[in-house]
Amino acid sequence: MTEARLEPHAHGLLPSGAGWYVIDMRAAQWRSNPAFGDWFNFEGDQRFEDFGINVHVLHPGKPACKYHRESVQEGFLVLSGECVAIVEGEERPLRAWQYLHCPAGTDHVLVGAGDGPCVVLMVGARKDGCEIVYPVEPAAARYGASVAQETGDPREAYAGTPPSAEIAAAWPRD
Repeated sequence: MTEARLEPHAHGLLPSGAGWYVIDMRAAQWRSNPAFGDWFNFEGDQRFEDFGINVHVLHPGKPACKYHRESVQEGFLVLSGECVAIVEGEERPLRAWQYLHCPAGTDHVLVGAGDGPCVVLMVGARKDGCEIVYPVEPAAARYGASVAQETGDPREAYAGTPPSAEIAAAWPRD
């Protein structure tokens, strides 16, 4: 197996091409969305086949995404800070070093909590034919994380969301 290249972009490095690599998240280009926080997904121009993985920085009161369920499992490890997991309509506080496992078909979203950023390692399986549903959920709606009408179309679920932008590393901040 060959080593992939790390290519400079406007706000940092991203992997380019197939192969193994080592990347320092502090030197990498991240993405940011005013509604959903900041994240780095590790993939560059080559999508991982078997799983998705990212580090997401949640800001107090802001969700990571829209409340949803997928036909594959997902896992969330809080690295620092605090957040609220809304799972099957129930709110559960999470702190550093706590892990949330969501089997396939589990409705969920994470929302930043506390006085500062919450950093979460997020991992999800990838399979052909994966389905996603965005259900209506009042607990998620309190944080702007629910759709108004259930849909299986991500474009519909995120309609009206501000666009994401590339940024320099969002975490850790020295």
